[in-house]
Amino acid sequence: MERSEDGRYIVVDGRKWRATDPSVPEETAAQLRRHLMAARRAVRDALRQEDTAAERRARDRVQLAKTALGERGTAWWDQSAAERRKRWEDGLHRLQETAE
Repeated sequence: MERSEDGRYIVVDGRKWRATDPSVPEETAAQLRRHLMAARRAVRDALRQEDTAAERRARDRVQLAKTALGERGTAWWDQSAAERRKRWEDGLHRLQETAE
């Protein structure tokens, strides 16, 4: 996967997307990615069932996982090490509580 020179972005089909925070421990990042993929599947299923409430819950979980990974919200390079750790720990805890 191509990255920008500063490592802050990945490049997909010429479009830049914020990269995962490199300080997230690999085991934690893997757990967050599993939650992200489960949430994306839940969005797909909710859309198929035309269940707007389930879709909203699933999209909120996608947002939470992407924020915890550092891909959304305050840019990880603008956060202190303590803020970054709190972001991924809080996000993982909340995702574990809301797992369906």
